[in-house]
Amino acid sequence: MPKIKEIERTPNPDAMRFVLGEPLTNGVTKSFENASDAEHDELASALFAIDNVINVYYVDKYVTVTQDGEAVWSELLRKLAPPIREATPQTDVEEDDEVHATKEVQESDDPRLQEINKLLDEQVRPYLLADGGGLKILGLNGNRLKIHYQGSCGTCPTATSGTLYAIESMVKRIDPEIQVVSV
Repeated sequence: MPKIKEIERTPNPDAMRFVLGEPLTNGVTKSFENASDAEHDELASALFAIDNVINVYYVDKYVTVTQDGEAVWSELLRKLAPPIREATPQTDVEEDDEVHATKEVQESDDPRLQEINKLLDEQVRPYLLADGGGLKILGLNGNRLKIHYQGSCGTCPTATSGTLYAIESMVKRIDPEIQVVSV
């Protein structure tokens, strides 16, 4: 049973990040946008069963829960803590092949996509993880790169403005014609 060491605010006022004393996964990222996505995950299902929870994201020693903005955090945190404390570590689980990029992106022979994914791995995803979220590449159609924010980043106001602009600036170093769109 993981011990909750800290509860941290994220840049998203509707998300909180729980820092655990021991890892839930061995580096495997789990991202759930709704209860049906989480039906085969014990922890995520338990968290979605709590009113107002709209997103669950966890990796290693971090669990991020996003609410719909209707709950009072002090009350919601008391409901979220027990299922997190009771969670069973999943050290033998394998990474979802598409958690950071769709199959289409992974199988693409477009060198720009490979370079963009590497850039995001090195310069963007670690910072998003520190804020309780992540980023998935959905595809590159012509010069339009589609991305999807995960965890606390999914509904964060700064993700759709400042962070998106920063990502686009980095990607333009690879190809100045690329436009980045969050979906």
